[in-house]
Amino acid sequence: MKRRKFSREFKIEAVKLVRERGVSVAQAGRDRDVHENVLRKCVKKFGSDPVQAFPGCAVRSPS
Repeated sequence: MKRRKFSREFKIEAVKLVRERGVSVAQAGRDRDVHENVLRKCVKKFGSDPVQAFPGCAVRSPS
């Protein structure tokens, strides 16, 4: 199975669901078809340095 890659914009939108709109990580993961642990890591990386978060992210591959 090939690892999926997500764009920086995709990750930021998912993080905003959790941080700004109050959606749970589990629910945001289900809504975005991303495992909650992956999303939890994105939230953590974004929180430590939003400007530098997710450098060099590839485009999301089709499912």
